[in-house]
Amino acid sequence: MKIIVLGAGSWGTALAISASSNANAQNSVTLWARDEAQVALMQASRENARYLAGIALPQSLQLSAIGLEHIGDLVGDADLVIVATPMAALRAMLGHLRDCSVPVAWLCKGFEAAGTESFGLLAHEIQALVAPDLIAGVLSGPSFALEVARAQPTALVAASAHAAVRSALVDAFHSPTLRVYANDDIVGVEVGGAVKNVLAIATGLCDGLNLGLNARAALITRGLAEIMRLGVALGATPETFMGLSGLGDLVLTATGDLSRNRRVGLALAKGQTLKEAVASLGHVAEGVYSARTVVQRAAFLGVEMPIAQAVVALLDGQIKPAQAVALLMGREPTAELA
Repeated sequence: MKIIVLGAGSWGTALAISASSNANAQNSVTLWARDEAQVALMQASRENARYLAGIALPQSLQLSAIGLEHIGDLVGDADLVIVATPMAALRAMLGHLRDCSVPVAWLCKGFEAAGTESFGLLAHEIQALVAPDLIAGVLSGPSFALEVARAQPTALVAASAHAAVRSALVDAFHSPTLRVYANDDIVGVEVGGAVKNVLAIATGLCDGLNLGLNARAALITRGLAEIMRLGVALGATPETFMGLSGLGDLVLTATGDLSRNRRVGLALAKGQTLKEAVASLGHVAEGVYSARTVVQRAAFLGVEMPIAQAVVALLDGQIKPAQAVALLMGREPTAELA
């Protein structure tokens, strides 16, 4: 299978490495980056030192820095195209791929920031607007790029309304160290992947304030309830949130030391400003950029999301970390399943 991965950040690079090393498939993989200097350095050193230092790139993995205006030529004879850009760049990239006739899947998790062109959309909603003829989907689930690049056991979910996309993702990436499950509920998979980033900030805050394991468990559990309420309101299947892209991704991102969103919460608990916390990461923390949109869409749908609302107030500087905790604990009693 000929696979083109567009975006050489940590996750795009990790999946390109995994696909190139997949003993179950005879894949030909090309990893594309916008930055010619980055590609030249990767070619010379055979590693992506900026995002995955110390992880060797397979010799079979090809690299490209072809101009965006020629992306159509790069993907023209591909069997599968993977978009590994941040959410903020997805709209533009899908615009370049609008005439692509082969399966396309994105990796980003989040909501597009609300602006003049949209209310703040999930990835499949962006695709429906800018490239409606694409056969497309998402590859998501509980996964840190470094562990995938190291071939540590991981399970992902391939979600799409199109069986051809699900099959292509399974064929490309399913291997002895990477299990890929198919799901046709793209709404549920994307909501789970987006909202868990916001909730991971809250859990990092909880841990940074040394509130204890009881508090962490409560936040994760009630956070999952918030994800489910929003997802169902957007048309998702409730059972999806008990799977990899719901409970699985939430637990990983809320508790794992490699989680960038959790680290934002930890930094805020220590007194850092949001700008300082984000700058210290060196990578994108999608929860910071998605939180406000999550709350806006929930409010529009009449969905209550108190944890996400507290995170937004914290990120906006309206409350201090300790006040966020007091705000949540001071809410009126309610039934658990309400």
